Amino acid sequence: MTNNLIITIGRQYGSGGREIGEKLAQKLGIAFYNNELITMAANKSGMAHNVVGEADEKATNSLLYTLAMGSSFFNGNAGIAFDMPLNDKLFVTQSDIIKDLAEKSPAVFIGRCADYVLKDCPNLLKLFIHAPLDFRAVHVSERHDVSVDKAKDIIVKTDKRRSNYYSYYTGQKWGRLENFDVAVDSSRLGIDGTVCLLADFVEEYKKVKDLA
Repeated sequence: MTNNLIITIGRQYGSGGREIGEKLAQKLGIAFYNNELITMAANKSGMAHNVVGEADEKATNSLLYTLAMGSSFFNGNAGIAFDMPLNDKLFVTQSDIIKDLAEKSPAVFIGRCADYVLKDCPNLLKLFIHAPLDFRAVHVSERHDVSVDKAKDIIVKTDKRRSNYYSYYTGQKWGRLENFDVAVDSSRLGIDGTVCLLADFVEEYKKVKDLA
């Protein structure tokens, strides 16, 4: 497994985790991967981009298939089966892409169980971005031009979907603090302040590990 510095970011919806990850990658001068993984997965699998995008970060809805697979889908050596649901095919394809990208260069990955997929990387830093619901609701309300109450509804549903996705494919609880090296409330310092805090942490880690 790669010795590259790899940063994975889990995030509550509306906490600014994607923006923080992108700015952190820019500040550190390393690659950043989020929605790019959808395009890569579509190209690799031959599936339509819009179909892949719709299935992204969603666990399969097939109860019978879930029961057949057991409580956790991903065991580190899963392959694509002919009758596998689209969501599962996408997960396997994205996981392979994430591993390949991590081998090539240091990078920041957003969501998609990357912390679990890359768990054997020796220089893996697992971050989680969270914030109070009211703070996130204002953020989502402004971004999508909806009421604060509607934003809260979107947040609850999105976080539930992300939790189900993570639990299904890893067998672990989403957002559990002991699974991360750093968990930050982005409402405390704001987006840019959180980026600076995390960048300082990463730079200190690189010194300890003698990473370039």
